[in-house]
Amino acid sequence: MAETEQSVKPKTGDSEKITINLGYVDLGHIDLLVEEGFYSNRTDFIRTAIRNQVDRHADVVRQTVARKSVDLGLRHFTRADLEAAQAAGQMLDIRVLGLATIAQDVTPELARSAIASLSVLGALHAPTAVKAALADRIR
Repeated sequence: MAETEQSVKPKTGDSEKITINLGYVDLGHIDLLVEEGFYSNRTDFIRTAIRNQVDRHADVVRQTVARKSVDLGLRHFTRADLEAAQAAGQMLDIRVLGLATIAQDVTPELARSAIASLSVLGALHAPTAVKAALADRIR
């Protein structure tokens, strides 16, 4: 079974680990479905359940993304991106649903001068110093 579990796990950079608490009865139901072969493991069941709920509410998500001008998916900000905004005298209002990354070579000073606000529904990967410099702008 270890090989099966390995094959369904996303690459480390493609996922974010979360912890949830489940009641014993819910956990028992999941284990029963795994044991009966409906799912390869608990994680497979939970991912499937989450995807089904996201699909169920897809219209609301699309409407909200459009209304709030949110970038959907993966959005990477390079040093050049931020320097270009800074040179143009613009500050970015960043809104991402998914994964937002800020390049490792971005300095805290550049981030503060180029990013007015940062809202991420999902995960933000950025240098620790940049996150600290933007702490008052992260929603």
